[in-house]
Amino acid sequence: MFIGEYQHNIDTKGRIIVPAKFRDELGEVMIVTRWLDGCLAIYTMEQWQQVYENLKKLPSTKREARMYTHMIMSKAAECEMDSQGRIRIPSHLTQEAHLTKNCVLVGVSDHVEIWDKERWDAYYETASENFEEIAESLTEFFE
Repeated sequence: MFIGEYQHNIDTKGRIIVPAKFRDELGEVMIVTRWLDGCLAIYTMEQWQQVYENLKKLPSTKREARMYTHMIMSKAAECEMDSQGRIRIPSHLTQEAHLTKNCVLVGVSDHVEIWDKERWDAYYETASENFEEIAESLTEFFE
């Protein structure tokens, strides 16, 4: 399980330090892809297999399903952790998420998200302002 929020800089080569608390669970090779709300997602190979299996269940005759699958799969990249605990994020993904320098890595249960710090701060502020209403609207899913 991934939890917590960590701030790290991404360098000009697209390398970012993976927090030590995430390294063991992620393993040496992981998948980084475009994700929702303007961030990137990091999945272990095992978790990525589950994402893939879920995408295969979507109806290929439904346009939205094809578009969603294309957006996730076409941007996915296999990344390896180096000896200093960094991964190099391909430039097409750093551009996708507007990552320039200050980043936030967020543990989100089964994956890790990488956010541009300004984008994360704005997202978090909006979510915080509406936290009680959001929680109330989701109570049906907690049983």
